[in-house]
Amino acid sequence: MAAFDEQEYTKSFDLSLWKRLFSMMKGFKAVIVGLLLFNTLEAVMDVVLPLFQRYAIANFIGAGTVAGLLPFGLVYLGAILFHGLCSVGFARSCMYLEMNLAQSLRQKLFHHLQTLSLSFYNVTPVGYLIAREMSDTNKIGGMMSWEMSELLWSICYVGGAFLSMLLLNWRLALVVMAIVPVLALLTGYFQGKILHYNRQLRKLNSKITGAFNEGITGAKTAKTLVVEEQSWERFRGVTGEMHDAGVRAARLNAVYVPLILFFSSLAVAIVLLRGGSMEVEQVLEIATLSTFLSYAVGIFEPIQGIASKLSEFISVQASIERVLGLLDEQPQIADTPEVVERYGDAFHPKKENWEPLRGEIEFRDVTFRYPDGGDNVLEHFSLHIPAGTTVAIVGETGAGKSTLVNLACRFFEPTQGQILIDGRDYRERSQLWLHSNIGYVLQNPHLFSGTVRENIRYGRLDAAEEEIQAAARAVSADGVVAKLEQGWDTNVGEGGDRLSTGEKQLISFARAVLADPRIFVLDEATSSIDTQTEQFIQQAIDHLLKDRTSFLIAHRLSTIRKADLILVVKDGRIVEQGTHLELLGRRGYYHDLYSKQFAEESAARVLGE
Repeated sequence: MAAFDEQEYTKSFDLSLWKRLFSMMKGFKAVIVGLLLFNTLEAVMDVVLPLFQRYAIANFIGAGTVAGLLPFGLVYLGAILFHGLCSVGFARSCMYLEMNLAQSLRQKLFHHLQTLSLSFYNVTPVGYLIAREMSDTNKIGGMMSWEMSELLWSICYVGGAFLSMLLLNWRLALVVMAIVPVLALLTGYFQGKILHYNRQLRKLNSKITGAFNEGITGAKTAKTLVVEEQSWERFRGVTGEMHDAGVRAARLNAVYVPLILFFSSLAVAIVLLRGGSMEVEQVLEIATLSTFLSYAVGIFEPIQGIASKLSEFISVQASIERVLGLLDEQPQIADTPEVVERYGDAFHPKKENWEPLRGEIEFRDVTFRYPDGGDNVLEHFSLHIPAGTTVAIVGETGAGKSTLVNLACRFFEPTQGQILIDGRDYRERSQLWLHSNIGYVLQNPHLFSGTVRENIRYGRLDAAEEEIQAAARAVSADGVVAKLEQGWDTNVGEGGDRLSTGEKQLISFARAVLADPRIFVLDEATSSIDTQTEQFIQQAIDHLLKDRTSFLIAHRLSTIRKADLILVVKDGRIVEQGTHLELLGRRGYYHDLYSKQFAEESAARVLGE
């Protein structure tokens, strides 16, 4: 498979991305309406409150009287209380939207990840997915709640303040409004540069997450190989790149924001100069000038906030691009709409329409090459496997033994030709139907965080306690459980790291047995188990494979002598096939492999004695 190459984004502003994000927020319509209402009312009250100041100066201070002060004070107090209630409603709405939007995006991402093909996970780093799932969704949630709301408030307040200033004195208002084109030009110049560096930051954040994940999960290997210094140098290099990109983005902001600050302050200074002259000339009342200055000073922070929030919106587009890009990732293997309509999908299965699976498999003129291109791995390959047949696939490491199994299990599909299950092209039935009938035991088994009981029950979630224990006994996993301090309730740890490889293997065997599949795949499943344990469970495996179609990807050739059919793979191609005795009799490649391994095992036994 090709190495992972993260998509590069170059658009300075992409309206279609924002439209898609807003369409995903339809479920929060009531909250957003409430937020906008509180937001608008709060901005209106912020515009109205300076007018109380003008009224007080004109009617009490200028007139030298307190007549009507009490009613005025009560109205003013009511306005302040109403303003406070709007602020509380605004804050509650923002908190709710932030938490729930981020949660919704995380759920959508995780749900979508379950639909992607295995080939996607073969080439996509864990750090990339974790960064999309956690960091980017949190950033979007915060931006679309608090930052968006503050931007809307700033726009409403600045617009309302300008309208009030125009009504009070349009000549003086135009002086303040002259800064708006300047701010627009500054924003247009800086936004592309800021977005470029923030895209770099999001990309490097994924690399850091991946490097950190590898450093933790591979800590044991790093220590045994004594490569701590190399791991540290690699991590330091990536964090150094992120530091440099962050510094460049900060420098741009450090120039951008002070420029906004300068022009806003300049406007206030002009208002003081011009307004003071007009008041001296008695063409402007002191009450109006006071209110005008309140607006001129008051819009200083919102205008700076608008510029700052626009910069942050430009920054968050990098996160939106990556989250939506991941949601746009399409599975390489997908059921047709007609198949989904009849059989359902992974989240809505229609099991009542599922036919029983016998296990007959036929490769009919199959040609296959991996999606990243290259040469054909199989060419015009045909093979009929009757139900209940045990097929062993052997070959040296890296020879391509897993290709046939991946095709039979529909983890990949033929480039040309057909694969039939029980006489029908398996693309005419759902992936879930097929995968639900497959028991797959890997060479390096994966256990989920939880107890031994829970991990075995993953084979069939509705299994009773007796069935779980019976499955464990069938492969001698009950012996593992008996040695554990908390027995069935023992927590296996992340990935099963509290158990040995052999113990994890036995638990995964029990899980596969509980599923009672019609097709078994053992991918070098006994290579991590000691010889004594392997012999102990071999009889159980023989019993389990009886009357089931099974594929044995074998490392130890001694374990597949009873197979009905042995396929010998070399350089990605099947070079021999037949039974164990037939292949030995031909004295070809299989004979050489078997003789070599037999000699190595005999030497190992002699040395062990």
